[in-house]
Amino acid sequence: MSRRIEWRLRIGSVLVACTMMVPVAAQESARTEPPTGPSTSGPNACTSSDVFLECSPPDLFGMAALKPALVFDQIGQPAPPPPTPAHTGIKAMIKAMGRDIVNLPSRQNLVWVGVGAGLTAAAHALDNKTNATLAGPTLNKVFAPGAVMGQSYTLLPIAAAVYAFGRIEDQPKVSHMGSDLIQSLAIAELLTQSLKYSVRRERPDGSGPNSFPSGHAADTMAVATALERHFDWRLWLPAYTFASYVAISRLHDNVHYLSDVMAGSAVGIIAGRTVTRHGRTNFPVEAMAVPGGLAIIYVRQGS
Repeated sequence: MSRRIEWRLRIGSVLVACTMMVPVAAQESARTEPPTGPSTSGPNACTSSDVFLECSPPDLFGMAALKPALVFDQIGQPAPPPPTPAHTGIKAMIKAMGRDIVNLPSRQNLVWVGVGAGLTAAAHALDNKTNATLAGPTLNKVFAPGAVMGQSYTLLPIAAAVYAFGRIEDQPKVSHMGSDLIQSLAIAELLTQSLKYSVRRERPDGSGPNSFPSGHAADTMAVATALERHFDWRLWLPAYTFASYVAISRLHDNVHYLSDVMAGSAVGIIAGRTVTRHGRTNFPVEAMAVPGGLAIIYVRQGS
């Protein structure tokens, strides 16, 4: 096996693995029933489920809130679709977008920032080899549509059409989904463009200093996440396959590095999750004027 084929298999395996893991990790736990099985009371209480037996150690230092289980609690049964709001008009959509921007700082998004940063750092070592591996006239026809399919001027009209159809036909669920798609794209573009003009990384083909992160990856992953959240797991495979295809096409076109694509994917997931979280404010932060200065107030609301 030649080294070129070997590298293609390695890169393909990494991308497929990331694609398959995204919808699982993106799910919020929806455990509404208490666990069944033997249990004991007290500081060392144990609860059992069908697969795991979890025991709570004594909280000697008050560090129970920092258990690693906080991260893994995000993985569980698929969360139900986001509730349809009472109003899905343009004014309601604008207000919701403002709330989504305010609610970007959250524990869940912080986890995804860490995941995205880790994948980006790991992919950085492959930046110089990945594009060359995916280059060549053989794949031109395969990846040529990706440049157009992942553009915001392609995705936004589709989202607007879904929203308009729902409004015209008086189907709140459809207009709600279209509204979420529009908001996800808007927030993904806001984050992407802010990072592009802050980092100023040169594209691999030398066409400009706006390589990091990939806007195509961010927009398509935002759309995929919003769709997956509205349809549970029924659309995760085609949605994330489409997003991954567009992301890989940017490597073939030599306009982004693998690390750009990883970072853009994380941005898209954060945008899609924030928009479809609807009303959950994990890290509400407010600024208030006080005598002699400014106070930053942080309040965490328990569930």
